[in-house]
Amino acid sequence: MPGTNLTRDEAATRAALVDVTSYAIDLDLSRATEEGVETFGSTTTLTFRCRQPGSATFADLVDATVHEITLNGTPLDPATAYADSRIALPDLQAENVLVVRADCRYSHTGEGLHHFVDPADGRVYLYSQFEVPDARRVFTTFEQPDLKAPFTFTVTAPAHWKVVSNAATPDPAPTGSTNARGEDVATWSFPATKPMSTYITAIVAGDYYEVQDVYEGAHGTIPLGHYCRQSLKDYLERDREEIVTLTQQGFAFFEEAFGYPYPFGKYDQLYVPEYNMGAMENAGAVTLRDEYLPRSRQPRSFYEFRASVILHEMAHMWFGDLVTMKWWDDLWLNESFAEWACYHAEALATSYDDAWTGFTNARKQTGYRADSLPSTHPIAADNVDLHAVEVNFDMITYAKGAAVLKQLVAWVGLDPFLAGLKQYFHDHAFGNTEFADLLTALEKASGRELTGWAQEWLQTAGTNTLTPTFELAADGTYASFAVDQTAPAEHPTLRRHRVGIGSYDTDPSTGRLVRTDYVEVDVEGPRTELPELVGKPQPELLLLNDQDLAFAKIRLDERSRATAVGRLADLDDSLARALVWSAAWDMTRDAELAATDFVELVLGNIGQETDAWGVSRIPVYAAQAVAVYSDPARRTELAARWEQGLRGLLAAAEPGTDHQLTFARAYAAAATSETAVAELEALLDGSLVFDGLAVDQDLRWSLLTALARVGRADDARIDEELASDNTISGQEKSAAARAAQPTAQAKERAWTQALLDPSVPNETQRSVVLAFWQPGQDDVLAPYVERYLAEVAGTWERLGSHKASVALEHIFPRLIATPRDPRGGRRLARRARRLGQPRGGALRARGPRGRRSGPGRPGPRRRSLTPTRQQLARKTR
Repeated sequence: MPGTNLTRDEAATRAALVDVTSYAIDLDLSRATEEGVETFGSTTTLTFRCRQPGSATFADLVDATVHEITLNGTPLDPATAYADSRIALPDLQAENVLVVRADCRYSHTGEGLHHFVDPADGRVYLYSQFEVPDARRVFTTFEQPDLKAPFTFTVTAPAHWKVVSNAATPDPAPTGSTNARGEDVATWSFPATKPMSTYITAIVAGDYYEVQDVYEGAHGTIPLGHYCRQSLKDYLERDREEIVTLTQQGFAFFEEAFGYPYPFGKYDQLYVPEYNMGAMENAGAVTLRDEYLPRSRQPRSFYEFRASVILHEMAHMWFGDLVTMKWWDDLWLNESFAEWACYHAEALATSYDDAWTGFTNARKQTGYRADSLPSTHPIAADNVDLHAVEVNFDMITYAKGAAVLKQLVAWVGLDPFLAGLKQYFHDHAFGNTEFADLLTALEKASGRELTGWAQEWLQTAGTNTLTPTFELAADGTYASFAVDQTAPAEHPTLRRHRVGIGSYDTDPSTGRLVRTDYVEVDVEGPRTELPELVGKPQPELLLLNDQDLAFAKIRLDERSRATAVGRLADLDDSLARALVWSAAWDMTRDAELAATDFVELVLGNIGQETDAWGVSRIPVYAAQAVAVYSDPARRTELAARWEQGLRGLLAAAEPGTDHQLTFARAYAAAATSETAVAELEALLDGSLVFDGLAVDQDLRWSLLTALARVGRADDARIDEELASDNTISGQEKSAAARAAQPTAQAKERAWTQALLDPSVPNETQRSVVLAFWQPGQDDVLAPYVERYLAEVAGTWERLGSHKASVALEHIFPRLIATPRDPRGGRRLARRARRLGQPRGGALRARGPRGRRSGPGRPGPRRRSLTPTRQQLARKTR
C-alpha cells in the first residue's frame, strides 16, 4: 500500500496522462475560533484533460473525512473510491471535472493548515505549509510539481480576520451568518493565480496585524504586505523600515540580475507562529517564522541571517516558482540556487556587504559537517519517491550546494552565468524543467562544457582536502610548489577546484597581517604543480582557498599554522580569518588539532573578531569541542578552562556590544562551578551587573535554563518565570528548561514529549529535544541509549515526518561515549537508521527548509557517531 508516499514513476505516469486546467478550492474556516475545533470544510473542483480517454488515475487527499466525490457528474462512493490517501478516478474522459467535498484536519505539527491560539491574548492564527507534499492535507490535489495550474481560492472565515493567499486579497463579502461564537462570517473570493505548483500555494488567515508598503521599480509597482500576530505588532513596527528596505533592495537587484520582471503581482511577507522552517517561498505570500521579529536584543548576526532569509525566499520567486523542477530530484537546485543568490545579493545590494564571510563562518560549516557523516549523499540526490525527498533535505542541499554554485560562478564568470539564467527564465517561464535545461543555458552563455563538472560535483559525495606541498630554496623562496588533493576512502572522487592562494605578511607600518600576493588557479587531480609561485618568498601565512571559491577542506603548512594560531587577530581581512577559523575547526573534527588547542585559539582571538557570525558561531564550535571532541579523562579540566575563559571575555567586552551578549550567553551555557552558578543567580536577581548588558526576557530564560541544568531551578521556579512571560516563547523556553533538569522525572517527562506524545506542538517538542542531552548528566541519561533504540521504531508514523526528523536527529545519544567497544557508536547509528527510517527511506534528519533555521535555532547538526574514549583521546593532548 502506498500510504502517503508517491513514487517518481507514478508521478511521471500521471503527468503523461493528465494536464490540469484549473483548481477551484472552497475552504470553510468559520469555526476556527471555536474551542477544541479539529476540522475545516474543504471542497475542491479540479478540472483536467486526459490524453487517453478510458484510462484511470488517482488524486491525492490525506487524513480527511470525505463526504462526496463526483467525477464528470457521476457520484463515486467515498467508502470505496477513497483509500490509502488516494481517490481512485476510473474511466476518464478527454475533459474531466472532479469535485470532492471533505472535512480536513487542522494541524499542530506545522504541516498542512496549522492552527494556533496565542496564549498572550487568545487570538487564533492559521497558516499553511505545503512543501514537500502537504497541500493534499488541505484540498484534493495531483500532488506533484510538474502538474501546474491556476488556483482560485474562496475562503469563508470570521469577518474581522485577515485572509491572504497567492493572489491579491479581495474585499470580504458578508455572508449574513455568524459562527458558534457569535462572530460575523465573511467570504473572500480570490482571483485566479498564475499557473503554479501545488506546493507553493498558500492560505494564511487569522487576526493578523497588517501594514502595507510598495516597491516602485523599473517594471511598475509591487504592493508589499507585512503581517504578524497582534501580540508582535510593536516588533514589526520597530523593524518595518529595515525589512521594507531589504525587500526593495532585493527586488531592484533580482529584477535586473535575472532580466525578468517579478511575476506574481503583489508580495506579502507573513510572520507566523510555531513554524517548522525558517521561511517558505509561497508565490507572492512568503511565510516566515515569527522569531524573526525578536522581542529581546539580538546580535548583528541575527539580523544578517534574517536579511538572507528574506532574499533567499525572494530569489525563489524566479527560481522555483516561475520556473519549477519537474520532480524532486532537482530540489537541490531550487535550494542551492536560492542560497547562493541570497548571499550574492546581500553582499552587493545591502548593508550586509560582508555576507560571504558570515557564510564561511557559519552556514558553510554545516555543509562540511553533513558531508563528513555516514549519511552523506550527492548534492543531486536520487529521489525515487517522497520518502527519499524527506530524508535528503539537508545542509548538503543548501550549504554545500550554494558553495558549489559559488565555485561554478567563479569558473564560468559572473556575467556569462547571469546571461544563462536570463535566457533560462525567458525560455521556461511558468513551466517545469530538469537540471539539463539549466546546464544547456549556462553552457551556451559561457562556452564551457559543464557536463563533466556536474558529474564530479553534483553526482558524487564527500569533501576533498587541499594541502600545500613545497620545497624552499636557500634564500627562502619557493623552489617548487604544488597543491595536493585527497578524498575520503569511502568517496574517492578528486574534483576540479577554482582556488585562490593568498600570501600574507606583516605590514611594517601597522604590524598587521595583510595580503601581499594573490593568484587564482585551477586545481585538478592528486597534485597540481604551480610554477607561478616558484621564486616567490615564503610568506608568514599561506592561505589556500583565499576568497573561499572552493568547497574543500584546507590545510596549513607548519609556518602558516604557527602564524594563524599566534596572530589570528592580526589578520585584517575578515574572510581570510574565517578561512583560518574554518581550517582549525575542520582539523579539530578530523582529530588533527587537539580540542584543547582549538579552545585556546578561540579564547585568545574571539574577543578581537569583527565578523558578526564569527563572534556568534565560533564559541558554539568551542563548546562542542569541549563537550564532544575532548578527552573524557581531561574534559572536566578543559570545561573549567572554557568557563573561566568566557568569564574573562565577558568582563573585558565593551559594554553593549555583540561580544558582550554572546559571551554572556556562552558563559551561562558553560557554567558548572559554584562560583559561576552563583554569578548566574546574581545576574538573574540583579545583584551582579555588567554595564551595557540588559538581562531581558530571553537572557533570563538562558540563565534559568543553565540553572535548571545544574539542578538549581525546579519546576516551581520555572513556573514562576513562566507566569511573568505568558507567551508562546515563554512556554517553549520553559519546556526546554524543564527538559534540561538533571532528574529522572524531568527526563522521563521530556522523553515523552519528544518522542511519544504526538499532541505536543511542534516547536515545543523541538525546544524539549534540543535541551534533553546535557553534558555532565551521564548517570540520569544512560538509560536513554537503549530507550532510543527501543522506541525509535514507528516514530515517523507516530509524530509525522518533521517532528520525527527533529527528534531522531537531536535526541540521538551522542554525548555518551562507548568506553569498551570501539564499534559501539557505529553499531548504534546503524541500528538507529534501520529502526527509525520511514518506509522506503533511510534515516537522515531534514535540514532547515529554504532558509529554515535561524541564529538561535540550529540547522542540521548531525554528529556522525558516538565517539569512543580511544578516538576522543586522539583529539586532545
